[in-house]
Amino acid sequence: MTKASASDLEVAEKMADAARAAILPYFRQSNLETSNKLQGGYDPVTVADRAAEQAMRSVLAELRPDDGILGEEYGAVEGKSGRTWVLDPIDGTRGFVSGTPTWGVLIALGDDSGPIMGVIDQPYIGERFVGLADGAFMTGPLGRTSLATRRTDALRDAILFTTFPEVGTTAEGDAFRAVAGQVQLTRYGMDCYAYALLAAGQVDLVIEAGLNAYDIQAPIAVIEAAGGVVTDWQGGPAHQGGRALAAANPEIHAAALEILRDF
Repeated sequence: MTKASASDLEVAEKMADAARAAILPYFRQSNLETSNKLQGGYDPVTVADRAAEQAMRSVLAELRPDDGILGEEYGAVEGKSGRTWVLDPIDGTRGFVSGTPTWGVLIALGDDSGPIMGVIDQPYIGERFVGLADGAFMTGPLGRTSLATRRTDALRDAILFTTFPEVGTTAEGDAFRAVAGQVQLTRYGMDCYAYALLAAGQVDLVIEAGLNAYDIQAPIAVIEAAGGVVTDWQGGPAHQGGRALAAANPEIHAAALEILRDF
């Protein structure tokens, strides 16, 4: 797999900027148009989701017409270059419609073996987390800083996040709670921002299930570039989705994996 280039990063940043411009006029607006994609449950999609993905696809059509695209709202487009942009225009739409600033725009570039670059962008706060082969950094209200994960090596000292208290199936929830019972602090509901906090050295573990490729590829690239580890619950690749264990370092990853492997 080749590394992402400086021009690749420029394209990703232009997409993130375009998504910000498309999304922000809708955030915390009382007339936001929302529909439910899930029969028998609640999986919202908004006009902002669709507008943001269309804006990012327009950037790619102009600057990277030979690359493939996999997006949450408009599906897959085969490319000619062997590289694919994986897009989630609003990861955490439930948070978006609730007015919380924990949702984000996810952009990854990679191939079948996984991502080589990732961006987690929080438009309302103005924070952008970027992961490349040569390291990770963030930009925000306080400027640009490098990202590095925490060195916590014992579960008793760890901070753990997940998005939904039920995590996934009953068995997956039991697995999560087995890890949660060993850690110092467990928090819920942060969507992709939890992965950004892990890369920024604020938390130690994120454990989730039922993910799609567009939910996890950008977080993988950012976390690994910051020194962390992301696998599935058996220690294998996680970039196609499903179950994910994101950890600040190999030691805390191994401690959590030892528990999850039993479920």
